[in-house]
Amino acid sequence: MLYDPSEHRIRSFVTRAGRLSIAQARALEELGPRFLLPYVKAPLDVELAFGRKAPVILEIGFGMGATTSHIAAAMPDKDFIGVEVHTPGVGSLLKQIGEQGLTNLRLIQHDAVEVLNQMIKPASLAGVHVFFPDPWHKARHNKRRLIQPEFVKLLTDSLAPGGYLHLATDWEDYAVQMLEVLSAEAGLRNTAEGYAPQPDYRPLTKFENRGLKLGHGVWDLVFTKK
Repeated sequence: MLYDPSEHRIRSFVTRAGRLSIAQARALEELGPRFLLPYVKAPLDVELAFGRKAPVILEIGFGMGATTSHIAAAMPDKDFIGVEVHTPGVGSLLKQIGEQGLTNLRLIQHDAVEVLNQMIKPASLAGVHVFFPDPWHKARHNKRRLIQPEFVKLLTDSLAPGGYLHLATDWEDYAVQMLEVLSAEAGLRNTAEGYAPQPDYRPLTKFENRGLKLGHGVWDLVFTKK
């Protein structure tokens, strides 16, 4: 059964009207037609979208895209699909795609749950990245957190056998919840005893660096599909 595709489910994000810079607007206009895939209620032909056959990694909620572009540039043998709802972030990453000449990255501006339900074929992904999702840190808002059992089951179903799920957060209580939820998913296996060392491919963000200097923690979790 698909994970709650109705319009009435609790969403993990709030759509906000951010200001587009001139450069972001230009990137949307000039690069959007090539690199921004439309949301459709049909399975995505990944080989057609990228013009080749390669392992595909999905990133959910890429923010302004610096981490995404860094990883895509470092892994030219893999293809990346970034999903983000906020227009300035999409424009920012398109700008980076143009500046860095990246050809292995495509974007979808839409709700990730609906993208997974409608566009991503089961057992088709080599990996999924979810870095620093909104912690919804107030207790009454915890139900809005993205990492819930039903969503993790959806992610697991999208992974090919041996594919990996990499999460990261700088909120300790969310890290605890993530570890509990992922450990309870029968289709996943933890690659570490608890939290994982930060994989080399994930760069430190400027906010993460700032937090680490202040003594804040960061927790990575890496699970693989059985």
